[in-house]
Amino acid sequence: MHRKIYAQFVEKFIAQVGALKVGDGLDPSTQMGPCVNEQQLNTVMKYVQIGKDETAKLATGGHRLTGDKWKNGWFHEPTVFTDCSPKMRIAQEEIFGPVVSVIPFETFDEALTIANGVNYGLSASIYTRNINHAFRAQRDLQTGIVYVNAPTIGAETHLPFGGIKNTGNGHRESGEAALDFYSEWKTIYIDYSDRLQRAQIDNAD
Repeated sequence: MHRKIYAQFVEKFIAQVGALKVGDGLDPSTQMGPCVNEQQLNTVMKYVQIGKDETAKLATGGHRLTGDKWKNGWFHEPTVFTDCSPKMRIAQEEIFGPVVSVIPFETFDEALTIANGVNYGLSASIYTRNINHAFRAQRDLQTGIVYVNAPTIGAETHLPFGGIKNTGNGHRESGEAALDFYSEWKTIYIDYSDRLQRAQIDNAD
């Protein structure tokens, strides 16, 4: 987050996160459901402790949710760390849980360096009113998907889906790209001349 609006953003973001309704994913009013299993919940809690040990500022959350409301699932509080360094593990590694690391930056180039300085590259998003920054982000962000002024969700089935670097296996599923993903190409040459050819270029007829 750009330092010009960092404090204002963090304040509003923490307020929104703290107001999220956590509960049964089948309830239409629920905004955040549980972790997929106990193992993943333990992973989330491990990374929260890693963030604390790395001296990131725990702005909100950070605990497992207990009580009757959350007894039938592996629930964790929506958690936000602020004042994070790009090299912290909570900013570098995939947590797959409700943990966000907020990193301040000064310039657009610094933001690109931070975004590209991880080993993963599925999707990225930029929010800006600067059209030049938007197009540079589309070109320079090292991800398989780039969103402009939209969150990093909502991939559509008619478009290729996949990442680069250590995300996925380099293939693209969905849309026409799925034909390549699930196919093996075979090249076939047929000569109807009824003559033995040494190579395709020898057949002048």
